[in-house]
Amino acid sequence: MTVRVRLAPSPTGTLHIGTARTAVFNWLFARRQGGQFLLRIEDTDKERSRQEYTDNILEGLAWLGLDWDGEPVIQSTRLAEHRMAIEQLLASGHAYRCYATEAELTAMREQQAAASKAPRYDNRHRDLSPEQEAAFIAEGREAVIRFRIDDDATISWTDLVRGPMRWAGSDLGGDMVVARRAPSDRIGDPLYNLVVVVDDAAMAITHVIRGEDHIANTAKQLLLYDALGLPQPVFAHTPLILNKEGRKLSKRDGVTSISDFRGMGYDAVALANYMTLLGWSPPEGMGERFTLSEAAAVFDFERVNKAGARFDWDKLNWLNGQILHALPPSELREQLLPLWAEQGWIPSAQIESDPIKPAQIAASQSQSWQQALCELIGPSLTLLADGVDQAKPFFERPELDPAARDQIGSAPAQAALAALLESLRGHGVEAPLEAEQAQQLLGAACKAADVKKGVLMKSLRAALLGSLQGPDLLSTWLLLHHDGEDLQRIERCL
Repeated sequence: MTVRVRLAPSPTGTLHIGTARTAVFNWLFARRQGGQFLLRIEDTDKERSRQEYTDNILEGLAWLGLDWDGEPVIQSTRLAEHRMAIEQLLASGHAYRCYATEAELTAMREQQAAASKAPRYDNRHRDLSPEQEAAFIAEGREAVIRFRIDDDATISWTDLVRGPMRWAGSDLGGDMVVARRAPSDRIGDPLYNLVVVVDDAAMAITHVIRGEDHIANTAKQLLLYDALGLPQPVFAHTPLILNKEGRKLSKRDGVTSISDFRGMGYDAVALANYMTLLGWSPPEGMGERFTLSEAAAVFDFERVNKAGARFDWDKLNWLNGQILHALPPSELREQLLPLWAEQGWIPSAQIESDPIKPAQIAASQSQSWQQALCELIGPSLTLLADGVDQAKPFFERPELDPAARDQIGSAPAQAALAALLESLRGHGVEAPLEAEQAQQLLGAACKAADVKKGVLMKSLRAALLGSLQGPDLLSTWLLLHHDGEDLQRIERCL
């Protein structure tokens, strides 16, 4: 048997981290089993479904590195098959037309609430006589299609995460609506539980992997599989992603969309890595940093937890930083180029063509200069967006903060910077500057100004970066020397 799993998102919003984590678990299981990972776009909510959301979902999955097999199935194109299944249920007596009005159903629920009973349909139209049905039709009533659920039924299955599961039919809320209200000679729009069963069977899905909030749906769907004579898949219900208070993560908790995480500067490898850890424990010795392919080689449901997984921003940030720190400067540069282009620091054309730049253009436009900058700032990044803030002093001349002004304003600092400026001019403003030469210039300036090296170093940092904090000073100086920017920044401080 070839394992076939699916992700079935509704394009009524952007790709949510909960849906993405479900996609990760499906992908890992399919790749571990040598099976197939399929997509189905469940776009039957006509009012809220948008093509832009479908595009966002597909782009988000691709960005995370989750490739799928074949073309996505578009659920709305299968309406005829869904209605055929409902006709089969009506013909076999497993379903019937219910003519209860919304007003009658509301009154029923209010009575149940007043009696402190759980809301459920009381199956009042399950066994209408032909005369009763004809009377309702004569009144102009429209009917939903309901699927019969025997209160005495016991639904059981073995869940890959939770083990043996049992549900009583009496806990499923009465006979289930499988098609919306429509005139008696028509079948209204089919609803979720029915279409999922029909589509999963048509796609030959062998394993349904989804969140634990679908457990009650699974009990109902198993009854539909039996009534339609369809083979049942294996089910695995994964833990929900929770906020720090232990409630299901929602939009109220802030960022939950994959595109938002991407916009904040999270790396795709790091985010996919972190989502894998939300509910799955890697084998001993594997550690917590790995690629999707490495996780797929050892993934199984025995290590998926039953308890909800709490979302931990600190851990995600740590993991993202670790991934960024490990990137070669050339790869980090590729990820930062679009962000730098948005700031107007480099031409957008460089991202696509990345041509070899002639020697006379600004150093910041050269690939080697940009890689050297990435090598300098890379170890201090937590988010990709930090690569904008930390690169800014290298592309734009910074203002001096109060601490830098105080440092530069002292007499020893002025003397030290003046001496260094003289040494630089003696070296040759346009002459290349190597680390050893820079150290010699610093030593000569300290001697000429009769100051300690620490005074000059602190003053030079303030002059170059406008702050007393920043990356390695010598590397910073060498980068800014390429365009003679070091000279201009020192001059302004004198």
